[in-house]
Amino acid sequence: MAVAGLWGVTLDCPDPDGLARFYQRLTGGEIVYADHVSTHLRVGAFTLGFQRDPAYRAPTWPDPETPQQCHVDLSTPDLDGAMTAAVLAGARLANHQPQPTVFRVLFDPAGHPFCLSNWDF
Repeated sequence: MAVAGLWGVTLDCPDPDGLARFYQRLTGGEIVYADHVSTHLRVGAFTLGFQRDPAYRAPTWPDPETPQQCHVDLSTPDLDGAMTAAVLAGARLANHQPQPTVFRVLFDPAGHPFCLSNWDF
């Protein structure tokens, strides 16, 4: 028996509004809340939040010196097209691509790794 439902995940970052707008360009989601501390983007039934952290340090994936702690996975039927669109929106392609036919690893403008994938769970 479930006692709670998952409605969202929040990432620390230096610029919540900017990062929310980046993910809004990728997902077509809607910004549903913003204040001086956080901004939240609704994508379907899920909310992706961004919380200001003045001491934020970007992960150093795949080097574990500063661990990634979590990453966002986005599904797409067109890896090449989605990768190009993400880079044009401000993402940076990771040098290390462990499974490039299934996943493309990129970094968002705050340095969080995220994956584009043609898997559809």
